[in-house]
Amino acid sequence: MKFWQTSRRSLSLEYPLVMGILNVTPDSFSDGGLYSDIDLALRRADEMIAEGVDIIDIGGESTRPGSSRVEAETEIMRTLPVVVAIVKRFDIPISIDTSKKPVAKTLIDEGAEIINDISGLRWDPHIAEVAAKSGAGLVLMHSRGSFESMHNEPPLADAVASVYSGLQSSLAIARDHGVSDGQIVLDVGIGFGKTPEQNLELISKLDRIKGELADYPLLVGASRKSFIGKILGGAPPEERVFGSIAVAVAAVMKGVSILRVHDVKATVDAVKIARELDI
Repeated sequence: MKFWQTSRRSLSLEYPLVMGILNVTPDSFSDGGLYSDIDLALRRADEMIAEGVDIIDIGGESTRPGSSRVEAETEIMRTLPVVVAIVKRFDIPISIDTSKKPVAKTLIDEGAEIINDISGLRWDPHIAEVAAKSGAGLVLMHSRGSFESMHNEPPLADAVASVYSGLQSSLAIARDHGVSDGQIVLDVGIGFGKTPEQNLELISKLDRIKGELADYPLLVGASRKSFIGKILGGAPPEERVFGSIAVAVAAVMKGVSILRVHDVKATVDAVKIARELDI
């Protein structure tokens, strides 16, 4: 049985974990502005815990196409009160979705225990120092380009090979800074610099990617993303729930260990069924 080591506990990966998204931003693509008030954020955290969430992932900077980068101070101002309040009230692992060392350090010091870096340490390698010193879990996601260009990169010639190469580079940075293998989870970066067809290819080949990176658990974050909307005839984010569940089940069947989602209850129920199927 594998475990994911965070700064506060070891999380069993015997069954897939559900990471619930809690964005405290005004402009995230699906839930922007819904939880910027601390009481609403706490209510949503309570709701997700009742629905069976395993980890809550808190973000203070939107990474949707066309979003603008915010200063670390702004990100901390948005996220810190929510993290402190949740840690005080609930015993649930908190992940901080950031690519900035000052944000990661501040939130880990205040009780978050996982750093979720969409840049895979490309934009700020010193995040790895925070993980190494604190023992925090570290999610390394595959992406390309800068914050401003990552959604406008040219199509990949070979999506699987690019993901594998990029994640190997991120792993090398993490190891060089002293992060242990048991702290690391890898994310193939669905929706970040890939075409809709390449997103589907990556999902269909998750078992192959898992085999090539066998020492590390995989995380998939495809919830409500635009390629699902495209398949569903242009459905807006709030109408992509069933499509997101289909992707989540496919990912579990391919051996993924963590699902990052908006719709916790639906995903938890789907995972319970999927893990019982011998296919």
